[in-house]
This record gives sequence, structure tokens and C-alpha cells, in this order.
Amino acid sequence: MTSTERRLFVEQYDRIRTAEGRGSSDHAYYRSLPFAPPEHPLASQWKIRAATYRYFIDRILPREPQRILDLGAGNGWLSNRLAERGHSPLAIDIFRDSRDGLDASRHYTTNFPPVEAEFDHLPFAPGEFDLAIFNASLHYSADYTRTLGEARRALKSTGRMVILDSPVYKLASHGEAMRNERQRLFERQYGFRSEALRSIEFLDEPTLAQLARDLRLKWTIHRPWYGFAWHTRPFIAKLKRRRPPSRFWILEARFA
Repeated sequence: MTSTERRLFVEQYDRIRTAEGRGSSDHAYYRSLPFAPPEHPLASQWKIRAATYRYFIDRILPREPQRILDLGAGNGWLSNRLAERGHSPLAIDIFRDSRDGLDASRHYTTNFPPVEAEFDHLPFAPGEFDLAIFNASLHYSADYTRTLGEARRALKSTGRMVILDSPVYKLASHGEAMRNERQRLFERQYGFRSEALRSIEFLDEPTLAQLARDLRLKWTIHRPWYGFAWHTRPFIAKLKRRRPPSRFWILEARFA
């Protein structure tokens, strides 16, 4: 991305995240994540993140220590949790904010490096890491082939990529409808459409198949249980003649 695109994105992102009520001055708040209190203004979102995290820890994350790229680390909550479990994460993001970005890492007692870097230009030699986690972040990419290819470069040949909490649709048209709805909402609320990075903002099944072919990946799809209300969303959308809602699959990629 250009320096102008990056500056504009950070400005817009900061404005949106602040308006949403993210961040705190309390150490305990950060150390509790992803288990936010019910009175938090984004408690429903954190409930999803917590379910994803539990599934990832229980069924995907190896027990033996791993060198891990936490890509799109935000305030570093996942890196903190990984470090508590004996792993060696690096928190990667372009947002340095002290409440919702890399500088919030001061709230943790664990030791993990916060690294300001772009997905597509990781400042690491090839083959340094065991695991790359896109932490509710891959959908900010403007070019999935380039972004995943760069993560693959930084991984060992036996390494894996895991995509957490990015929306997945059956068809690209469903995701495009979501993106248009979201941009119109942002324009009404904030006066801009949040298009500075030209982010794709969603994944779809044909794109996943194409990425598997282009990058020689083998996907494993995990479907965490997010509760009955979440499970019934597709049926309700169909009854109301709305676009199909997103799925928050966990996508695990190994190299063919």
C-alpha cells in the first residue's frame, strides 16, 4: 500500500474503533480478552471471538511450543494468550494505537514483540515460523494470493496458516452485497466508506478453491458452534428474503 493509503486507513480505522467503544484504561480488561464482560458495548462480538478462541486452542493449536505470527494482532490479546501457553508469538499490525493497537501490549505481563508491519511485506527471513494466524484480519487484504503467499514464505515447509473470524460466503455476490451494505452504513455514520486499502472484506468458496490451486494449499474447514441463534441465521435470512449471512469458519491450510 502507499503511504497515503496507509495513513488514511489508520485515521479512518481509529475513528471507527473509538466510536465502537473499543479499548480501556484498565489492565484487567485486556488480560481478560477474548472473554469480555457482558456490559461491554461489543459483548456479542467478543462472544463469537471467545468461541473461536476456545475451539482453536482445544483442537488446532499444538501443545509443543511454536513460533507464531499473529497477523492483525490489534491490541495483542491473542499473542498474550499464546505466550501464556508457552508459545513464542510476534504481534504484527500497522495500527499502533495505545488503546486498540500494538501499543496496548503494555497492559500484559507476558513478553511478546509487537512489530509494525504490513501483511504483504513481512520483515522476516523465509522459513522462520511454525504457524501464521490471521486474527480476524485476512479480509483486510486487497490481494489474498499475495498476502497468503507472503505468510507462506515466512513459514517452515511443515508450517500451517490459520484464518480466524473472517466472514466466508458461498458466493462472491453474497459477500459483495455485505460489503456494499457495510460501506453505506459507514458513510451514513462516519461520512466515509472505509475504502482506503481496497480491502476485499470477505472470503467465498470459489476463491478458497482458487487459492488452493494457485498456492498449492490443502484447506481444512472447522465449524465452531456459536449458539442456536447463530445457527438459525441462514433460515431466518431466507424467510425474510435477505442475502445469506456470513459463516465464521476456521480455515486451516497446509502446504501440498
